[in-house]
Amino acid sequence: MTTSTNIMTTTKTNRKSVDTDWTLVNSDIVPIDGWEILNEEIGGRHSFLIEYYKRCRSGEIIIGRELKTQLEMLIQDIVYRYDTYRFILGGAHKRIKFIENEIKHFESPFAGQPFILTLCQKAIAEAIFGFEIFDTELLGGGRWVRRFKEVLLLIARKNGKTPFASALILADWFCGEAGQKVMCASNDYDQAGLIFDCINNFREESSAMVKVTRKNIKGIFFGNPKQRRKTGKFSAQNKGTIKKLSAKTNAKEGRNLKTVIVDEVHEMKDRSTVMPLRSSLTTQDEPLYIEITTEGVVRDGYLDERLADARKVLKGELDRPRWLVWLYTQDSESEIWNDEKSWTKSNPMLHVVKKVSDLRDLVEEARIKGSQRAFTLAKEFNLKQSSSKAWLRLLDIEACDGIFNIEDFKNSWCIVGVDLAETNDLCSATFLFMKPNDDVKYLFTMYFVTETKANDPNATDSPTNPEKKDYREWERMGLCRVVKGNVIDDDVVAKYLREIYDKYHIRPYRVGYDEWHAKEFAKLTAKTFGDDVLIKIKMSYEALNTPIKTVELDLIARHINYNKNEICKWCFQNTAVKHDKNGFVMPEKVAGYIGNKIDGTVSKIIAYATLRECKSAFISKIGG
Repeated sequence: MTTSTNIMTTTKTNRKSVDTDWTLVNSDIVPIDGWEILNEEIGGRHSFLIEYYKRCRSGEIIIGRELKTQLEMLIQDIVYRYDTYRFILGGAHKRIKFIENEIKHFESPFAGQPFILTLCQKAIAEAIFGFEIFDTELLGGGRWVRRFKEVLLLIARKNGKTPFASALILADWFCGEAGQKVMCASNDYDQAGLIFDCINNFREESSAMVKVTRKNIKGIFFGNPKQRRKTGKFSAQNKGTIKKLSAKTNAKEGRNLKTVIVDEVHEMKDRSTVMPLRSSLTTQDEPLYIEITTEGVVRDGYLDERLADARKVLKGELDRPRWLVWLYTQDSESEIWNDEKSWTKSNPMLHVVKKVSDLRDLVEEARIKGSQRAFTLAKEFNLKQSSSKAWLRLLDIEACDGIFNIEDFKNSWCIVGVDLAETNDLCSATFLFMKPNDDVKYLFTMYFVTETKANDPNATDSPTNPEKKDYREWERMGLCRVVKGNVIDDDVVAKYLREIYDKYHIRPYRVGYDEWHAKEFAKLTAKTFGDDVLIKIKMSYEALNTPIKTVELDLIARHINYNKNEICKWCFQNTAVKHDKNGFVMPEKVAGYIGNKIDGTVSKIIAYATLRECKSAFISKIGG
């Protein structure tokens, strides 16, 4: 086979400087002379990896700095390190040909069509299966083996990563050596099943593969039950298997695997799922451990740890020559908002399987809605927010029009949302009023704070008043009440609801509350207004997702009047949102300061969640 020594045909007379736009993460990479005429033929075969590199280098294909660095490192290995690595395309092209000739899509809108790989997908396949390294530890003095033991593929969602990875695994299972045991793993059984089911659906679409394989509840196996006497690689004599496993499955140890593919590692909080699987590969001469994922919303999880190491590899700070780090990432957040052409950096299948118009709609929504912004940046562009950022725009918070007096709502019904305090915390009760034929929600909020906190000088770093707010001044303004002692008991808020009723004849139609530490509050409120008035609101993503987004939309639409309450404004500014894997949100404090209270925001969200439970009946009650 022709080695990489024949690739370069340049001399000093045609030396070219490195393109200034090709800015790399690793500044120690040696510039490649005459890259424009880099030979794309390796041993008589066209190299898709080199073609991809050249088209990216010329600017025809737009990629991010981190992928530029990885490509440059691979080309460096081909050109200059041919004594350490071999780049031989036979095995890679065998798998590429298998995918394009034997595998068909099974999902709309491509169902029944051949799986034709894009250039970037072929480049990845060549990188995984084309590079070899001489392993001196093997019996008989050593031999050349597949270089990359591990692969990390970070790519934004809806870019076909699951079908592509499934096709690669299935191709390797057929084209590689006999007896390969493959494990499809993920954080839960359903997610692990996505890869496994995709592999099986590809198998079922091919009559040729169906004839020599079988599937049952345990996995996919070689051998056709109707041809029990048949021998050879594509018979039951081949003990190769494909199975699936989740993080919740016990007994992950004790396996002898050849290939492990882990999907959506961004959901994993730690490495407990993957470490036993990685250990099970150690007996193999050519193991393959693949992680495919988008950026996640879990903070300080397994993916954060892996990406930190991966970026050290790209920067030359960590030596992992057998780890292929392939990151489709943006170079900055600003380019997402200002340059649509940059979106291909994290979405290589844009214009192929992902529509620009759909992505544009998501960006425009995220531009306005803070509850959507962090999730969109992470999942659509692989740009994780390093810390919790403010959920609401200041212009929307300050757009509250008009002042009202609670006396304006004498003899009326209301919805109440209560966020009770723990010990020295702030406590909040929000009264939500509505008027017939009026879209505005009028929110009157009273805060409760302990005497210990209120009497603490707000200019110090005292643990009782870390937020450094002058609660006594707020008390004089009628925005909060100071409670004796250092604990706000449940009955304080329950008695306040009764006080409002006695003074203004304002009656709660429903009272929403978090049941955590609220038994006495619920008991006293039920005694005053009846058992049916209470609604427990779970502090979960599912329960709070819609109310949070409705609060935001109402603020943007100027449909909230919070009476220009200074504490409410402060709580709004302190509030961030965190996401689960489905994009659902919950409130949390903006990161960086312990004094960022959000109790007023939470009581409003609880009030909205309560209204959602009884909106039609409540509007009917107030005559709307």
